Amino acid sequence: MNADAGRGPSGAGVGRSPRFRLVVGFPSSASALAQPGPGLLSAHPHPAFPSSLQFVVDASNPTQVSSSCIQLLSVLSAAPLASVPVLVLFNKIDLPCYMSLVEMKSLFRMEDIVSCATQPITMLETSARDGTGLADVLQWLRTALKDPS
Repeated sequence: MNADAGRGPSGAGVGRSPRFRLVVGFPSSASALAQPGPGLLSAHPHPAFPSSLQFVVDASNPTQVSSSCIQLLSVLSAAPLASVPVLVLFNKIDLPCYMSLVEMKSLFRMEDIVSCATQPITMLETSARDGTGLADVLQWLRTALKDPS
């Protein structure tokens, strides 16, 4: 599902990639999650029973940190996700203005979030453009989905 962020037909600003969030594998009652903002991806063959969740945050956009944090808290409190492992991905670390994992953890108050969450939470830095961190994401998915390979 692609939600336009209201920045033109593609949701993109001048010279920027479109801002959208992908929501896959949620029951229809969670349709309120289809708002512009960070990315969500649930990995499971049946949409009513997600077995993992990936929450993607643009680490190069400090203006969206507060809304991303609120969205993360909302997602973590959703009943269908109470026990699924969560991977928070801080993406776009290839850009010169990105915030480091330490900065993002501090701004999100991840220590507090992790201590209060009912699900296991892992945080990684990635660059979808150059592939940095994607091997770690694949390893996390294999573990979360119990794939022996």
